[in-house]
Amino acid sequence: MVETLPVGRFQLQQQRLELKRWIPAFLSSHKTLFVLLWIAAFGSVFFWQWNIGGSGFSIFAKVGPGRPMTKMRPFAFNLTDFGGVGDGVADETAAFERAILAISKFGKRGGAQLNVPPGKWLTAPFNLTSHMTLFLADDAEILGIQDEKRWALMPPLPSYGYGREHNGSRYGSLIHGQNLRDVVITGHNGTINGQGQSWWKKYRQKLLNHSRGPLVQIMWSSDIVISDITLRDSPFWTFHPYDCKNVTVRNVTILAPIFEAPNTDGIDPDSCEDMVIEDCYISVGDDAVAIKSGWDQYGIAYGRPSRNILIRNLIVRSMVSAGISIGSEMSGGVSNVTVENVLVWSSRRAVRIKTAVGRGGYVRDITYRNLTFDNARVGIVIKTDYNEHPDDDFDRKALPIIRDISFTEIHGHGVRVPVRIHGSEDIPIRNVTFRDISIGITYKKKHIFQCAFVEGRVIGNIFPAPCENLDRYDEEERLVKLSAAQNVTDIDYDI
Repeated sequence: MVETLPVGRFQLQQQRLELKRWIPAFLSSHKTLFVLLWIAAFGSVFFWQWNIGGSGFSIFAKVGPGRPMTKMRPFAFNLTDFGGVGDGVADETAAFERAILAISKFGKRGGAQLNVPPGKWLTAPFNLTSHMTLFLADDAEILGIQDEKRWALMPPLPSYGYGREHNGSRYGSLIHGQNLRDVVITGHNGTINGQGQSWWKKYRQKLLNHSRGPLVQIMWSSDIVISDITLRDSPFWTFHPYDCKNVTVRNVTILAPIFEAPNTDGIDPDSCEDMVIEDCYISVGDDAVAIKSGWDQYGIAYGRPSRNILIRNLIVRSMVSAGISIGSEMSGGVSNVTVENVLVWSSRRAVRIKTAVGRGGYVRDITYRNLTFDNARVGIVIKTDYNEHPDDDFDRKALPIIRDISFTEIHGHGVRVPVRIHGSEDIPIRNVTFRDISIGITYKKKHIFQCAFVEGRVIGNIFPAPCENLDRYDEEERLVKLSAAQNVTDIDYDI
Protein backbone atom coordinates (compact mmCIF):
# COMPACT_ATOMS: atom_id res chain seq x y z
CA MET A 1 0.00 0.00 0.00
CA VAL A 2 1.43 3.36 -1.01
CA GLU A 3 1.26 6.12 1.59
CA THR A 4 -0.30 9.35 0.36
CA LEU A 5 1.39 12.42 1.77
CA PRO A 6 -0.71 15.35 2.89
CA VAL A 7 -0.18 18.44 0.74
CA GLY A 8 1.63 20.30 3.52
CA ARG A 9 4.13 17.49 4.10
CA PHE A 10 4.73 17.08 0.36
CA GLN A 11 5.48 20.78 -0.06
CA LEU A 12 7.84 20.69 2.91
CA GLN A 13 9.80 17.78 1.42
CA GLN A 14 10.01 19.60 -1.92
CA GLN A 15 11.38 22.68 -0.17
CA ARG A 16 13.98 20.58 1.62
CA LEU A 17 15.09 19.00 -1.65
CA GLU A 18 15.41 22.41 -3.27
CA LEU A 19 17.41 23.63 -0.29
CA LYS A 20 19.79 20.68 -0.54
CA ARG A 21 20.38 21.44 -4.23
CA TRP A 22 20.83 25.17 -3.61
CA ILE A 23 23.27 25.09 -0.66
CA PRO A 24 26.27 23.41 -2.43
CA ALA A 25 25.94 25.75 -5.39
CA PHE A 26 25.70 28.74 -3.08
CA LEU A 27 28.78 27.77 -1.08
CA SER A 28 30.81 26.93 -4.19
CA SER A 29 30.52 30.46 -5.51
CA HIS A 30 33.76 32.39 -5.02
CA LYS A 31 31.90 35.66 -5.01
CA THR A 32 29.56 34.42 -2.31
CA LEU A 33 32.46 33.14 -0.23
CA PHE A 34 34.23 36.46 -0.62
CA VAL A 35 31.13 38.32 0.52
CA LEU A 36 30.74 36.06 3.55
CA LEU A 37 34.39 36.47 4.51
CA TRP A 38 34.17 40.22 4.02
CA ILE A 39 31.08 40.42 6.24
CA ALA A 40 32.90 38.42 8.91
CA ALA A 41 35.95 40.67 8.68
CA PHE A 42 33.88 43.84 8.77
CA GLY A 43 31.95 42.58 11.77
CA SER A 44 35.19 41.74 13.55
CA VAL A 45 36.61 45.19 12.93
CA PHE A 46 33.35 46.81 14.01
CA PHE A 47 33.29 45.00 17.32
CA TRP A 48 37.02 45.65 17.81
CA GLN A 49 36.52 49.38 17.38
CA TRP A 50 33.41 49.26 19.59
CA ASN A 51 35.24 47.49 22.39
CA ILE A 52 38.71 49.02 22.05
CA GLY A 53 38.26 51.29 25.05
CA GLY A 54 37.09 48.46 27.28
CA SER A 55 38.80 45.63 29.04
CA GLY A 56 39.22 43.38 26.05
CA PHE A 57 38.15 42.24 22.62
CA SER A 58 36.18 39.21 21.53
CA ILE A 59 34.70 38.07 18.24
CA PHE A 60 33.04 35.22 20.07
CA ALA A 61 29.70 35.68 21.79
CA LYS A 62 29.47 35.69 25.55
CA VAL A 63 26.63 33.78 27.14
CA GLY A 64 26.45 36.12 30.11
CA PRO A 65 28.29 37.37 33.16
CA GLY A 66 29.38 35.01 35.87
CA ARG A 67 28.66 31.79 34.02
CA PRO A 68 30.09 28.69 35.74
CA MET A 69 33.48 27.43 34.63
CA THR A 70 33.40 24.20 32.68
CA LYS A 71 35.07 21.35 34.50
CA MET A 72 37.39 19.51 32.14
CA ARG A 73 39.36 17.39 34.63
CA PRO A 74 38.44 15.02 37.49
CA PHE A 75 39.63 17.65 39.95
CA ALA A 76 39.38 21.44 39.91
CA PHE A 77 40.76 24.26 42.05
CA ASN A 78 40.27 28.02 42.12
CA LEU A 79 43.24 30.35 42.24
CA THR A 80 41.66 32.00 45.28
CA ASP A 81 42.10 28.69 47.14
CA PHE A 82 45.84 29.39 47.06
CA GLY A 83 45.76 33.02 48.15
CA GLY A 84 44.90 34.72 44.87
CA VAL A 85 43.29 38.16 45.18
CA GLY A 86 42.56 39.34 41.62
CA ASP A 87 42.64 43.10 42.20
CA GLY A 88 45.31 43.89 39.59
CA VAL A 89 47.68 45.13 42.32
CA ALA A 90 48.58 42.13 44.46
CA ASP A 91 51.41 39.92 43.20
CA GLU A 92 49.74 36.58 42.37
CA THR A 93 52.95 34.72 41.43
CA ALA A 94 53.07 32.65 44.62
CA ALA A 95 49.39 31.74 44.28
CA PHE A 96 49.95 30.41 40.75
CA GLU A 97 53.03 28.47 41.86
CA ARG A 98 51.25 26.89 44.85
CA ALA A 99 48.26 25.95 42.72
CA ILE A 100 50.34 24.35 39.97
CA LEU A 101 52.42 22.44 42.51
CA ALA A 102 49.20 21.00 43.93
CA ILE A 103 47.92 20.09 40.46
CA SER A 104 51.17 18.31 39.62
CA LYS A 105 50.28 15.63 42.18
CA PHE A 106 47.14 14.63 40.25
CA GLY A 107 48.84 13.55 37.01
CA LYS A 108 48.17 9.84 37.49
CA ARG A 109 44.54 10.52 38.35
CA GLY A 110 43.62 12.37 35.16
CA GLY A 111 45.10 15.73 36.07
CA ALA A 112 43.41 18.82 37.47
CA GLN A 113 42.05 22.19 36.39
CA LEU A 114 43.06 25.59 37.72
CA ASN A 115 40.21 28.09 37.47
CA VAL A 116 41.16 31.75 37.21
CA PRO A 117 38.04 33.68 38.29
CA PRO A 118 36.97 37.10 36.99
CA GLY A 119 39.47 39.77 38.01
CA LYS A 120 42.94 41.01 37.16
CA TRP A 121 45.76 38.69 38.18
CA LEU A 122 49.19 40.33 38.14
CA THR A 123 52.01 37.80 38.01
CA ALA A 124 55.63 37.15 37.16
CA PRO A 125 56.34 34.23 34.81
CA PHE A 126 55.28 30.76 35.99
CA ASN A 127 55.60 27.19 34.70
CA LEU A 128 52.79 24.80 33.81
CA THR A 129 52.71 21.09 34.60
CA SER A 130 51.51 18.03 32.66
CA HIS A 131 47.87 16.90 32.70
CA MET A 132 46.71 20.40 33.55
CA THR A 133 43.97 22.73 32.34
CA LEU A 134 44.36 26.46 32.91
CA PHE A 135 40.83 27.88 32.66
CA LEU A 136 40.27 31.63 32.40
CA ALA A 137 36.77 32.77 33.28
CA ASP A 138 34.83 35.43 31.49
CA ASP A 139 36.47 38.75 32.49
CA ALA A 140 39.54 37.06 33.96
CA GLU A 141 42.80 38.68 32.87
CA ILE A 142 46.29 37.45 33.67
CA LEU A 143 48.69 40.43 33.57
CA GLY A 144 52.44 40.09 33.11
CA ILE A 145 54.58 42.03 35.57
CA GLN A 146 56.45 44.68 33.60
CA ASP A 147 59.68 44.65 35.64
CA GLU A 148 62.00 42.54 33.50
CA LYS A 149 64.05 41.63 36.58
CA ARG A 150 61.15 39.39 37.57
CA TRP A 151 61.36 37.46 34.28
CA ALA A 152 63.67 34.46 34.58
CA LEU A 153 66.63 34.11 32.21
CA MET A 154 66.93 30.96 30.11
CA PRO A 155 69.58 29.45 27.84
CA PRO A 156 69.34 30.33 24.16
CA LEU A 157 67.26 28.06 21.97
CA PRO A 158 69.56 25.32 20.59
CA SER A 159 68.40 25.83 17.00
CA TYR A 160 69.09 29.58 17.09
CA GLY A 161 72.61 29.70 18.48
CA TYR A 162 71.92 32.53 20.90
CA GLY A 163 69.13 34.75 22.13
CA ARG A 164 67.29 36.08 19.11
CA GLU A 165 68.30 39.70 19.75
CA HIS A 166 71.36 39.46 22.04
CA ASN A 167 74.19 37.03 22.71
CA GLY A 168 73.69 34.75 25.69
CA SER A 169 70.67 34.20 27.90
CA ARG A 170 67.14 35.19 26.91
CA TYR A 171 64.09 36.11 28.93
CA GLY A 172 61.62 33.29 29.40
CA SER A 173 57.92 33.52 28.64
CA LEU A 174 55.14 34.70 30.94
CA ILE A 175 53.52 31.27 30.80
CA HIS A 176 56.04 28.53 30.19
CA GLY A 177 56.27 24.76 29.94
CA GLN A 178 58.94 22.19 29.07
CA ASN A 179 58.75 18.42 28.55
CA LEU A 180 55.01 18.40 29.19
CA ARG A 181 52.13 16.27 28.00
CA ASP A 182 48.42 16.92 27.93
CA VAL A 183 48.16 20.65 28.66
CA VAL A 184 45.10 22.80 27.94
CA ILE A 185 44.84 26.60 28.16
CA THR A 186 41.22 27.59 27.61
CA GLY A 187 38.28 29.41 29.11
CA HIS A 188 35.31 31.67 28.46
CA ASN A 189 37.49 34.04 26.43
CA GLY A 190 39.52 35.29 29.36
CA THR A 191 42.70 37.18 28.53
CA ILE A 192 46.43 36.67 28.96
CA ASN A 193 47.99 40.15 28.68
CA GLY A 194 51.76 40.50 28.46
CA GLN A 195 51.62 44.27 28.98
CA GLY A 196 54.31 44.54 26.35
CA GLN A 197 54.35 48.33 26.06
CA SER A 198 57.33 48.76 28.39
CA TRP A 199 59.23 45.97 26.61
CA TRP A 200 58.68 47.52 23.20
CA LYS A 201 59.84 50.92 24.40
CA LYS A 202 63.00 49.54 26.03
CA TYR A 203 63.74 47.47 22.94
CA ARG A 204 63.55 50.52 20.69
CA GLN A 205 65.71 52.49 23.13
CA LYS A 206 68.23 49.59 23.28
CA LEU A 207 67.88 49.32 27.06
CA LEU A 208 67.49 45.53 27.21
CA ASN A 209 70.51 43.27 27.70
CA HIS A 210 68.76 40.04 26.75
CA SER A 211 66.36 38.89 24.04
CA ARG A 212 62.71 39.42 24.88
CA GLY A 213 60.55 36.44 25.78
CA PRO A 214 57.24 35.25 24.30
CA LEU A 215 53.89 35.49 26.04
CA VAL A 216 53.29 31.72 26.01
CA GLN A 217 56.05 29.25 25.16
CA ILE A 218 55.72 25.46 25.30
CA MET A 219 58.88 23.43 24.55
CA TRP A 220 59.57 19.74 23.87
CA SER A 221 55.98 18.82 24.66
CA SER A 222 52.98 17.03 23.13
CA ASP A 223 49.19 17.09 23.18
CA ILE A 224 48.78 20.83 23.71
CA VAL A 225 45.49 22.71 23.22
CA ILE A 226 45.03 26.50 23.29
CA SER A 227 41.41 27.52 22.78
CA ASP A 228 38.72 30.11 23.53
CA ILE A 229 40.97 32.78 25.03
CA THR A 230 42.49 36.12 24.06
CA LEU A 231 46.25 36.66 23.97
CA ARG A 232 47.41 40.25 23.73
CA ASP A 233 50.35 42.65 23.92
CA SER A 234 53.16 40.12 24.11
CA PRO A 235 56.69 41.43 24.73
CA PHE A 236 57.84 39.36 21.73
CA TRP A 237 56.28 36.44 19.81
CA THR A 238 52.87 35.66 21.26
CA PHE A 239 52.48 31.86 21.20
CA HIS A 240 55.68 29.93 20.50
CA PRO A 241 55.42 26.13 20.50
CA TYR A 242 58.98 24.83 20.15
CA ASP A 243 59.77 21.26 19.06
CA CYS A 244 56.28 20.08 19.99
CA LYS A 245 53.92 17.44 18.60
CA ASN A 246 50.14 17.38 18.36
CA VAL A 247 49.32 21.03 19.02
CA THR A 248 45.89 22.62 18.45
CA VAL A 249 45.09 26.34 18.49
CA ARG A 250 41.37 27.00 18.09
CA ASN A 251 39.02 29.97 18.59
CA VAL A 252 41.80 32.22 19.82
CA THR A 253 41.99 36.01 19.44
CA ILE A 254 45.51 37.45 19.31
CA LEU A 255 46.05 41.21 19.43
CA ALA A 256 48.86 43.74 19.48
CA PRO A 257 49.13 47.26 18.02
CA ILE A 258 49.69 47.06 14.28
CA PHE A 259 52.55 49.56 14.56
CA GLU A 260 55.22 50.14 17.22
CA ALA A 261 54.87 46.63 18.68
CA PRO A 262 58.03 45.00 17.27
CA ASN A 263 58.17 41.24 16.65
CA THR A 264 54.77 40.53 18.16
CA ASP A 265 54.08 37.57 15.86
CA GLY A 266 50.81 35.83 16.59
CA ILE A 267 51.60 32.09 16.39
CA ASP A 268 55.07 30.76 15.56
CA PRO A 269 55.20 26.96 15.18
CA ASP A 270 58.92 26.20 15.49
CA SER A 271 60.17 22.69 14.64
CA CYS A 272 56.65 21.44 15.34
CA GLU A 273 54.84 18.41 13.96
CA ASP A 274 51.13 17.63 13.59
CA MET A 275 49.63 21.03 14.38
CA VAL A 276 46.26 22.64 13.63
CA ILE A 277 45.56 26.38 13.78
CA GLU A 278 41.90 27.15 13.09
CA ASP A 279 39.05 29.61 13.64
CA CYS A 280 41.27 32.42 14.94
CA TYR A 281 41.40 36.20 14.60
CA ILE A 282 44.92 37.68 14.63
CA SER A 283 45.92 41.34 14.29
CA VAL A 284 49.48 42.03 15.44
CA GLY A 285 52.65 44.04 14.87
CA ASP A 286 54.47 41.38 12.82
CA ASP A 287 53.56 38.09 11.09
CA ALA A 288 50.17 36.76 12.16
CA VAL A 289 51.49 33.20 11.72
CA ALA A 290 55.14 32.34 11.00
CA ILE A 291 56.30 28.73 10.63
CA LYS A 292 59.94 28.27 11.62
CA SER A 293 62.53 25.53 12.19
CA GLY A 294 65.82 27.05 13.29
CA TRP A 295 68.36 29.56 12.09
CA ASP A 296 71.30 28.85 9.74
CA GLN A 297 73.97 26.42 10.97
CA TYR A 298 72.28 26.03 14.37
CA GLY A 299 68.98 25.01 12.83
CA ILE A 300 70.73 22.68 10.40
CA ALA A 301 72.55 21.00 13.30
CA TYR A 302 69.39 20.75 15.43
CA GLY A 303 67.64 19.13 12.49
CA ARG A 304 63.98 19.28 13.56
CA PRO A 305 61.57 20.20 10.73
CA SER A 306 58.14 21.76 10.99
CA ARG A 307 55.73 19.49 9.15
CA ASN A 308 52.12 18.37 8.90
CA ILE A 309 50.61 21.75 9.76
CA LEU A 310 47.06 22.78 8.88
CA ILE A 311 46.04 26.46 9.01
CA ARG A 312 42.38 27.16 8.23
CA ASN A 313 39.46 29.51 8.80
CA LEU A 314 41.50 32.52 9.93
CA ILE A 315 41.08 36.27 9.66
CA VAL A 316 44.50 37.91 9.92
CA ARG A 317 46.10 41.32 9.63
CA SER A 318 49.71 42.51 9.54
CA MET A 319 50.54 46.04 8.47
CA VAL A 320 54.26 45.47 9.08
CA SER A 321 54.98 41.97 7.78
CA ALA A 322 52.67 39.24 6.42
CA GLY A 323 49.49 37.39 7.22
CA ILE A 324 50.90 33.86 6.89
CA SER A 325 54.68 33.36 6.65
CA ILE A 326 57.10 30.49 6.35
CA GLY A 327 60.60 31.40 7.55
CA SER A 328 62.86 33.07 7.43
CA GLU A 329 64.30 30.75 10.09
CA MET A 330 63.56 27.44 8.33
CA SER A 331 66.92 25.65 8.40
CA GLY A 332 65.48 22.43 9.81
CA GLY A 333 63.00 22.26 6.93
CA VAL A 334 59.29 22.94 6.48
CA SER A 335 56.98 20.54 4.65
CA ASN A 336 53.40 19.37 4.22
CA VAL A 337 51.69 22.63 5.15
CA THR A 338 48.14 23.51 4.10
CA VAL A 339 46.78 27.05 4.37
CA GLU A 340 43.09 27.29 3.46
CA ASN A 341 40.02 29.47 3.96
CA VAL A 342 41.98 32.51 5.14
CA LEU A 343 41.11 36.19 4.82
CA VAL A 344 44.07 38.57 4.93
CA TRP A 345 42.95 42.19 5.25
CA SER A 346 44.69 45.56 5.34
CA SER A 347 48.18 44.04 5.35
CA ARG A 348 51.60 44.77 3.91
CA ARG A 349 51.83 41.24 2.52
CA ALA A 350 49.30 38.42 2.45
CA VAL A 351 51.32 35.17 2.31
CA ARG A 352 55.09 34.93 2.23
CA ILE A 353 57.92 32.40 2.13
CA LYS A 354 61.27 33.94 3.09
CA THR A 355 64.74 32.44 3.18
CA ALA A 356 68.37 33.16 2.23
CA VAL A 357 71.78 31.77 1.41
CA GLY A 358 73.09 30.07 4.57
CA ARG A 359 69.73 28.75 5.72
CA GLY A 360 69.97 25.31 4.15
CA GLY A 361 66.89 23.19 4.77
CA TYR A 362 63.87 23.14 2.50
CA VAL A 363 60.33 24.44 2.00
CA ARG A 364 58.28 21.91 0.05
CA ASP A 365 54.79 20.47 -0.35
CA ILE A 366 53.00 23.69 0.57
CA THR A 367 49.35 24.16 -0.42
CA TYR A 368 47.54 27.50 -0.39
CA ARG A 369 43.84 27.14 -1.13
CA ASN A 370 40.80 29.41 -1.01
CA LEU A 371 42.48 32.61 0.18
CA THR A 372 41.05 36.12 0.03
CA PHE A 373 43.24 39.24 0.00
CA ASP A 374 41.54 42.50 0.92
CA ASN A 375 43.80 45.55 0.53
CA ALA A 376 47.29 44.07 0.69
CA ARG A 377 50.32 45.81 -0.78
CA VAL A 378 51.72 42.48 -2.06
CA GLY A 379 49.69 39.29 -2.31
CA ILE A 380 51.97 36.27 -2.76
CA VAL A 381 55.68 36.58 -1.92
CA ILE A 382 58.59 34.14 -2.15
CA LYS A 383 61.83 35.88 -1.17
CA THR A 384 65.27 34.24 -1.22
CA ASP A 385 67.50 37.10 -0.04
CA TYR A 386 66.24 37.66 3.52
CA ASN A 387 69.74 38.18 4.80
CA GLU A 388 69.49 38.17 8.60
CA HIS A 389 71.98 35.80 10.24
CA PRO A 390 72.84 34.91 13.84
CA ASP A 391 76.54 35.51 13.17
CA ASP A 392 79.08 35.53 10.36
CA ASP A 393 79.84 31.80 10.64
CA PHE A 394 76.93 30.61 8.49
CA ASP A 395 77.73 28.28 5.60
CA ARG A 396 77.44 30.19 2.34
CA LYS A 397 77.09 26.88 0.53
CA ALA A 398 74.00 25.94 2.57
CA LEU A 399 71.32 26.70 0.00
CA PRO A 400 67.64 26.12 0.80
CA ILE A 401 65.43 24.09 -1.55
CA ILE A 402 62.10 25.70 -2.43
CA ARG A 403 59.74 23.51 -4.45
CA ASP A 404 56.28 21.93 -4.86
CA ILE A 405 54.10 24.89 -3.92
CA SER A 406 50.54 25.38 -5.18
CA PHE A 407 48.17 28.36 -5.13
CA THR A 408 44.53 27.58 -5.92
CA GLU A 409 41.38 29.70 -5.58
CA ILE A 410 43.12 32.94 -4.65
CA HIS A 411 40.86 35.99 -4.88
CA GLY A 412 40.67 39.52 -3.63
CA HIS A 413 40.85 43.20 -4.44
CA GLY A 414 42.89 46.28 -3.63
CA VAL A 415 46.25 44.52 -4.13
CA ARG A 416 49.18 46.51 -5.52
CA VAL A 417 51.42 43.59 -6.60
CA PRO A 418 49.52 40.27 -6.68
CA VAL A 419 52.59 38.00 -7.07
CA ARG A 420 56.30 38.48 -6.44
CA ILE A 421 58.38 35.28 -6.65
CA HIS A 422 62.02 36.22 -6.30
CA GLY A 423 64.25 33.19 -6.83
CA SER A 424 67.91 33.46 -7.68
CA GLU A 425 70.56 31.58 -9.56
CA ASP A 426 71.63 29.96 -6.28
CA ILE A 427 68.11 29.39 -4.97
CA PRO A 428 65.71 28.74 -7.87
CA ILE A 429 62.03 28.14 -7.13
CA ARG A 430 60.76 24.86 -8.61
CA ASN A 431 57.35 23.40 -9.43
CA VAL A 432 55.04 26.24 -8.47
CA THR A 433 51.42 25.91 -9.62
CA PHE A 434 48.80 28.65 -10.04
CA ARG A 435 45.15 27.87 -10.67
CA ASP A 436 41.94 29.89 -10.36
CA ILE A 437 43.56 33.22 -9.48
CA SER A 438 41.62 36.47 -9.70
CA ILE A 439 43.03 39.42 -7.78
CA GLY A 440 41.79 42.95 -8.31
CA ILE A 441 44.69 45.37 -8.56
CA THR A 442 45.28 48.99 -7.61
CA TYR A 443 48.40 49.63 -9.70
CA LYS A 444 47.93 49.70 -13.47
CA LYS A 445 51.40 48.66 -14.52
CA LYS A 446 52.47 45.84 -16.79
CA HIS A 447 54.81 43.90 -14.51
CA ILE A 448 52.70 43.26 -11.43
CA PHE A 449 53.01 39.45 -11.63
CA GLN A 450 56.72 39.43 -10.93
CA CYS A 451 59.08 36.47 -11.25
CA ALA A 452 62.76 35.60 -11.20
CA PHE A 453 64.37 32.15 -11.47
CA VAL A 454 61.11 30.28 -11.10
CA GLU A 455 59.83 27.17 -12.85
CA GLY A 456 56.20 26.09 -12.71
CA ARG A 457 52.86 26.23 -14.45
CA VAL A 458 49.61 28.11 -14.78
CA ILE A 459 46.44 26.05 -15.28
CA GLY A 460 43.63 27.82 -17.08
CA ASN A 461 43.16 31.56 -17.20
CA ILE A 462 44.21 33.71 -14.26
CA PHE A 463 44.21 37.44 -13.53
CA PRO A 464 46.44 39.32 -13.68
CA ALA A 465 48.35 37.75 -16.57
CA PRO A 466 51.23 35.57 -15.33
CA CYS A 467 54.91 36.12 -15.93
CA GLU A 468 56.59 34.49 -18.90
CA ASN A 469 58.65 32.19 -16.66
CA LEU A 470 55.72 29.78 -16.24
CA ASP A 471 54.40 27.03 -18.52
CA ARG A 472 50.77 27.42 -19.65
CA TYR A 473 48.13 24.67 -19.46
CA ASP A 474 44.43 24.77 -20.27
CA GLU A 475 41.66 23.95 -17.79
CA GLU A 476 41.95 20.23 -18.62
CA GLU A 477 45.67 20.44 -17.76
CA ARG A 478 46.76 19.99 -21.37
CA LEU A 479 49.98 21.75 -22.27
CA VAL A 480 49.48 24.97 -24.24
CA LYS A 481 52.93 26.56 -24.15
CA LEU A 482 56.25 25.69 -22.57
CA SER A 483 58.29 28.54 -21.14
CA ALA A 484 61.87 29.03 -22.20
CA ALA A 485 62.39 31.91 -19.81
CA GLN A 486 62.49 30.45 -16.29
CA ASN A 487 65.51 32.57 -15.39
CA VAL A 488 64.11 35.87 -16.65
CA THR A 489 63.69 38.48 -13.90
CA ASP A 490 61.24 41.36 -13.74
CA ILE A 491 61.31 42.01 -9.99
CA ASP A 492 60.58 45.63 -9.19
CA TYR A 493 60.60 46.61 -5.50
CA ASP A 494 59.74 50.20 -6.35
CA ILE A 495 56.14 49.20 -7.04
